[in-house]
Amino acid sequence: MNAFSQAVEDGLTLTRRSILKNFRNPDIVVFATVAPIAFALLFGFVFGSAIDVGGSNYREFMVIGILTQTMLLTATNTGVGIALDMKLGLVDRFRSMPISQSAVLVGRTNGDAVNNVFVIILLSLTGLAMGWRIRSGVLDAALGFLLLFLFAYAASWVTAAIGLTAKSPEVLGNAMLMVLLPLTFISNSFVPSEGLPTVLRVIADWNPVSAVVEACRQLFGNIPPGRPDPDVWPLQHPVLSAFLWVALILVVFVPLAVRRYQLAVSR
Repeated sequence: MNAFSQAVEDGLTLTRRSILKNFRNPDIVVFATVAPIAFALLFGFVFGSAIDVGGSNYREFMVIGILTQTMLLTATNTGVGIALDMKLGLVDRFRSMPISQSAVLVGRTNGDAVNNVFVIILLSLTGLAMGWRIRSGVLDAALGFLLLFLFAYAASWVTAAIGLTAKSPEVLGNAMLMVLLPLTFISNSFVPSEGLPTVLRVIADWNPVSAVVEACRQLFGNIPPGRPDPDVWPLQHPVLSAFLWVALILVVFVPLAVRRYQLAVSR
């Protein structure tokens, strides 16, 4: 068996391990959706009455933002989980086994990706109950859900790379929230970016979160009627831009995370 085949087999084995571990702890999915559902209800029914999105139902506008934000926040589970495994010595145990070094990261990110499927389903059902509707065709809607899934998977590799350098899982979780929350709020997730101050608008327009949100709104048929056309390339071609962002993140952070893992186990 060559090295690539061995890496694939080891990755699948550790993926199954990660999925089984998560299924035995369903509270991981439950708690990953409780906060986003609370956010959705808060924004939709409390703040929604005071926010004008140009003739569109704010709850329909906001649901895509909640879905995208949640994909980023659930990605922190990967980084925190890897940091915790290192702290508890599980990574040292894997190091003593004749397995591919990249398989540990592949298994973890794949297992968390399966969790994200359930999170997307639960949040989508919540959105439907709040008045959100998919107003496009089946293929466009499927592409929208695929984009959310891939964005979450790419974000997991970012947090995996960060988690491999953290000394404390507790500090890591708080630090990533301090970065990820502004990333979602300085975007078009919850308010149209056209109304933001100039500096914040430029950041929001080129924010990968905005590209994903705009792409999903387009694919789900949730673009507010009468909204002015965007004047920046990522939002003029949001679907292409969003998939390019996902590809770029994976190209950069997958080898970076593997390299950091190799350094961590060689100490």
